[in-house]
Amino acid sequence: MARCFSFTASRDWFYRYSFFSAGLRSVTTDLGEGTIMHCWVPKTHNNSKPSLLLVHGFGANAMWQYGEPLRHFTARFNVYVPDLVFFGESYTSRRDRTEVFQAQCVMSMMEAHGVQRMSLVGISYGGFVGYSMAVQYPQKVDRLVLCCSGVCLEEKDMENGLFKVADLGEATSILLPQTPDRLRELMRFSFVKPTKGVPSYFLTDFIEVMCTDYVEEKRELIRAILKHRKLSDLPRITQVQAAVVVKLFGN
Repeated sequence: MARCFSFTASRDWFYRYSFFSAGLRSVTTDLGEGTIMHCWVPKTHNNSKPSLLLVHGFGANAMWQYGEPLRHFTARFNVYVPDLVFFGESYTSRRDRTEVFQAQCVMSMMEAHGVQRMSLVGISYGGFVGYSMAVQYPQKVDRLVLCCSGVCLEEKDMENGLFKVADLGEATSILLPQTPDRLRELMRFSFVKPTKGVPSYFLTDFIEVMCTDYVEEKRELIRAILKHRKLSDLPRITQVQAAVVVKLFGN
C-alpha cells in the first residue's frame, strides 16, 4: 500500500523552507562533461561579507547536515551550501570517484558564482573534499575547518583494527543503510546521545526517501577514499589557517 504521509519528505520540505527563509536560493550549475552541481547560494551576494562554504558528509543531503546551524552563519557570511556529486541534486556521468574530483567540481561551481576566495567547513567526507580543495587551490581557501574527518587515515588502518567495524564492506553498509537495523547502527556511531526506540516505520521511510539514489556510486566514493591511501602521501597545507575539531554542534 502506498504511503500517504512521509515524515522524511516533510522534514526535507521544512529544511528547504528554512534555507529560503535564511536568504538562500536553490541553483543548479552545468559544469559540462555530464556534471551538474546543485548549491544553496545567497539571494544577494554582499561584497562586504566574506564567503563561507559548508561541505557536507555522507547522509541525506546538504540541507539535513547544515539546517540547524545555518542561522548562525548567514548574518556574518555569504553562505554557500552545495550538494556533493551523487548527493541531493548533484550528479555526474564521469567515472572519477575521488575527493580530488569532488573538490574540482565544488570549486568550478563556486567560480561560476563569482566567488574567488572563501573559508571552508567540511564535515566527515566533506572534510576530505575540503582538504583537497585547500591543497589544489591554496590562493582561494583562506581558512579550513575539518569536523570529524580522518584525512590522516591510511588504507592499512582498517585492517589493523583502528575502526569499530570489521572491514570496508561493513563500513559501507552502515554509511549507506538499506535496512532499519543498519540505520540504527549509523545513528549509534553518529550521535553522542542517539535517540533510542525509533520505530522501524520511520527508519524505513528515511531510507526510502534519502538512501536509495546512487547507492553504488556512493559505495565507489567510499572505496576511493581508502584506496592506496598513505599518510606519507598526504600533501601538507600551510597557506591557510586550519583547525581540526571533533564536534562543532549539538550535545
